[in-house]
Amino acid sequence: MKLRSPLRFMKRPDFWSHVLDAEGAGQQSRVSRPIIITFVFATVVWFLDWVTPLGIDLGIEVAPYEFAGAILGSLLVLRANAGIERWWEGRKLWGGIVNQSRNLAVIVLANGPSDPRWRREIIGWIAAFGHVSRRTLRRQKNMTEVEELVGAEGIEWIARAEHRPSAVALRIGSMLREARDRGEFDSFAFLKAEDQTCLLIDHEGGCERILKTPLAAAYVVLIRRFIVLFLATLPFALLRRIEWLTPLVTTLVAYPILALDHIADDLQQPFSTSSINHLPLNDITTNIESNLLALLPEDEPQEDCKVVGQL
Repeated sequence: MKLRSPLRFMKRPDFWSHVLDAEGAGQQSRVSRPIIITFVFATVVWFLDWVTPLGIDLGIEVAPYEFAGAILGSLLVLRANAGIERWWEGRKLWGGIVNQSRNLAVIVLANGPSDPRWRREIIGWIAAFGHVSRRTLRRQKNMTEVEELVGAEGIEWIARAEHRPSAVALRIGSMLREARDRGEFDSFAFLKAEDQTCLLIDHEGGCERILKTPLAAAYVVLIRRFIVLFLATLPFALLRRIEWLTPLVTTLVAYPILALDHIADDLQQPFSTSSINHLPLNDITTNIESNLLALLPEDEPQEDCKVVGQL
């Protein structure tokens, strides 16, 4: 299922739009299996207690679960916070890519050669950096929108590279150096442009660090074992208090616990389109492209951005 951008929630932030959201329901269905297992297990516990001869009590005191629940809640919150921190760091890094792309475009247009061909070409490569970085983080090979910016020859250059964002940054740097060597680019402005190009790579590298460094496995294993132990013994604590409602109440307790565990796991992957919480990278990179192309004179057709010089 193709997910729409998470920014849709900003367009309709009312309560019921979230409650009835089909994609959110689809994501929560991933925890349906453990919830069903919990319900069936609690039902079996209640049934065994119901058919057990008098004098044999399967119930246990509920008091320990008040403390265990508080501990489990704290662990889940800590894990969710770790996921949110990774998601927010990814968003800040992409905010940096947006800013550096704009800064670099302004520097090269204000201080670079007046040749329209050169200006359109380098703006195309700067705009392509965001698209290539997005495709790289999502492990996607198709780069249709990049070809529209740099042309078929540019796509071949990028495809041959081991690290594609670095290849784009190298091409931008080469164009800047060539312009400086011809005396068409101010030396001080060249240094500033180089700094912005390096920052683009720094921010993309930060995103790769998030992508390739998941939360410590031992921490996740501990929490999930605690969840299983808590939910497996909870029905015994509820038997004497609510009797036949034990399966229902156990399921109601299990749902937020399992859903929060899933959300925390989902937030660790801010670049994956399989997550409802993924960063709106399509919108971000499209916005970068439109902003940069808008800096070119209006009388220059946008399709000229496909022109690519000697690689």
